[in-house]
Amino acid sequence: MVLLVHNNHTVVEVIDLENNQVISVAEKMPLKVLFHLAKNRPNCILVWCDTLLKPYLNVAYIKSAFYLKNMMVSYASNHYFSNRIGYIEDSPFLNVNKKLKYPTWLMSSNVGAIFSTNLLKFESEIDLNRSFDYALNAIAKLGMPNGLLCYSAPDLLTKPINLKTPKQVSTLELFKFVKSHYKRVWHALLLINIIIYERKFPFLAFLQTLFYKHQTLELKSTFDLELIQHINVDENVTIDVIIPTMGRKLYLYDVLEDLSHQTKRPENVIIVEQNEDVNSNSELDYIFNKPWPFKIIHKFINKTGACNARNLALQQVTSNYVYLADDDNRFVNTLLETIIKTMQSYKLDVVSMSYLQENELETRKKPLQWGTFGAGSSVIHSKYLSNVAFNTALEFGYGEDVDFGMQLRWLGADIIYFPEIRIKHLKAPIGGFRSSFKQAWRNENIQPKPAPTVMLSRMLYNTHTQLLGYKTTLFIKFYKLQPIKNPFKYYNAFNKQWQASQFWANHLKVQNK
Repeated sequence: MVLLVHNNHTVVEVIDLENNQVISVAEKMPLKVLFHLAKNRPNCILVWCDTLLKPYLNVAYIKSAFYLKNMMVSYASNHYFSNRIGYIEDSPFLNVNKKLKYPTWLMSSNVGAIFSTNLLKFESEIDLNRSFDYALNAIAKLGMPNGLLCYSAPDLLTKPINLKTPKQVSTLELFKFVKSHYKRVWHALLLINIIIYERKFPFLAFLQTLFYKHQTLELKSTFDLELIQHINVDENVTIDVIIPTMGRKLYLYDVLEDLSHQTKRPENVIIVEQNEDVNSNSELDYIFNKPWPFKIIHKFINKTGACNARNLALQQVTSNYVYLADDDNRFVNTLLETIIKTMQSYKLDVVSMSYLQENELETRKKPLQWGTFGAGSSVIHSKYLSNVAFNTALEFGYGEDVDFGMQLRWLGADIIYFPEIRIKHLKAPIGGFRSSFKQAWRNENIQPKPAPTVMLSRMLYNTHTQLLGYKTTLFIKFYKLQPIKNPFKYYNAFNKQWQASQFWANHLKVQNK
């Protein structure tokens, strides 16, 4: 492990932390020194920190936390990028929980670490004359979609220190970054959003960066999960499976058959069967008439709704892990064994698996940090279950999966997507919202846009600028789908719908406290 200590833009010292020896370097730019060290020490954790933070550097944490080579960690109380980045990025990686480890590409020169061989993968992509903060953020932004696991980690310091970033990104640098790391349309939308919401007109910065090249990492530069430290796998850990179901008797039977043939069988399969008819009875006769190689916990309720059903099921979980399944999926007999071994081997707490329909193709090649969450294709460590629940304010709407994933992230969990671990989603034709439920705003003269459930989820977890950026993109997308073609009349109508959505979102929030 090597430590680079700097004072804003100048290297102060470089220390080999294994023997506490000073390493002599002629170069004074931190970024260039970091790449120089990576070339000369290809199997090493490279650490950087501001000279003011050196007394508080938590070396023990870095050694214990860096069990994977494909990691990058950093921490700062203030980000290099301003909140403006939220205008054009709709992801959970911007609204960072500063109290716990949190997945994000927002890096800082204050303190951080990366494995040397992984840093070298960016050598041809990074301008070494850029500022240290700009380059660190570019590395994480390029690496994250390709399997580099990036985190804000407050435990890098032994105590919280509010050291300000030396200099926040300029408007010109922001436009450069957006043009280099986002699709072309977002470069223009950044300009539009700043004009609309800030009444500022950064045309010069926009024009100066108009012809910047979009950056991507080559396929050879993607990142595999590679351990630095060996992690023991406990063969005796257990897993439960929860399945909400409604009117899918035959499909559910096939799911149970797949579970019964698993090489690692579940301890409990928790089924919550819903039928809103108060005079109805369970149609799942086979769970009583046929022996199964696991315990089936069956709940029959007359209340419909996937959020409520999953919450009831989660309360029954007693195993180390829980697989959140659907009643219309199919999978191979090694699924549970593979996922448990994978999660233990790489110390992962939440994993989402590939969940495609028959003719869909998986485009992702490597495990990566996932921007969403799949309620029918994920496995969670049970230690989180006492602090999470599906938000019933979102029942019969959209956004409950996103909301549940955000709850997990705010507890310090990360959601890793494994494209090579696959579940087939049959998308049963009798699925979806199969009960007659009328939302409170259904008969309102002004129909809310977006759906209040979507608005509530975004209000809870988006930054302010992310919400405004979403408003702009929704305005543009919806224009061609609605009958008002006069843009001024449409603008007034859309604002009323947006305000109605916010009103009902707040109503749902209060109603479901």
